[in-house]
Amino acid sequence: MSDTIEREITIAAPVERVWDLITQPEHVGTWFGDAGAEIDFRPGGAITLRWEEYGTIHGRIERIEPMTLFSYRWAPYKDPGGTEPVAGNSTLIEFFLAETADGTQLRVIESGFATLDATAERQAELRQGNADGWKHELGELADYAHAHV
Repeated sequence: MSDTIEREITIAAPVERVWDLITQPEHVGTWFGDAGAEIDFRPGGAITLRWEEYGTIHGRIERIEPMTLFSYRWAPYKDPGGTEPVAGNSTLIEFFLAETADGTQLRVIESGFATLDATAERQAELRQGNADGWKHELGELADYAHAHV
């Protein structure tokens, strides 16, 4: 099993705009979570993401490099469980931004599935679920960016 999910999309908006869409709670809580978000925007800061269907998920910011990199660790997994992201129950999400002639290239990498405290079968299941989820979520982001430019 691969430990990493990688997705890439070009969004027809400037880097500054896409940066806001992936880091500001009023945007993240709409295109990603559908029931709101809270973000303490600093390394070590807490992230709370809410979904109508999935409930509340907690994360912790790892790195911020303005306009180029935003990363956080999150613990959305019921098995292995946990409300705070720690070793064994969380994966790392990294958003990389680059300006292109068509707008912004956004690359998302989620890693750490092999270190989850779960069987190899469950790790693969969680990875596949998130791989499918990122396809959907990045489509939502592109649509949201287009509608809110």
